[in-house]
Amino acid sequence: MLTTTGHLKTTHASKYLQQLCKHFGHKIEVSFDENKGWAAFVMGTAHMTAEADRLMVTCDVEDEKAVEAVHHVIDSHLETFAFREEVKTMTWETT
Repeated sequence: MLTTTGHLKTTHASKYLQQLCKHFGHKIEVSFDENKGWAAFVMGTAHMTAEADRLMVTCDVEDEKAVEAVHHVIDSHLETFAFREEVKTMTWETT
C-alpha cells in the first residue's frame, strides 16, 4: 500500500475542495463540507482538507499505477478550477 499526499498553496482551498467534490460527485461517492471532504475513486479514497493557506489531499493506493492515476485526476481538475492561480497542480509526495 502506498500513501500519496499533495498540497496546493492557495487562499481558495475551501472553494477548490468543494468544486472538486461537487464535480466528482456526478460519477463517484463523495462527502464534504467547507473544510473536509473525501472522494471514493476506484484507485483509492482521497481525503481532502482545506486550510487557510493550502489544500491538502491524501490517498492510500495499491501501486504506482494508481498513484499516477489519482495525481492525474486531481491535477487535471485543479487546472480547470484554479486557472487564476500561479501554480495550478499539487505538489505530491508518495511514501
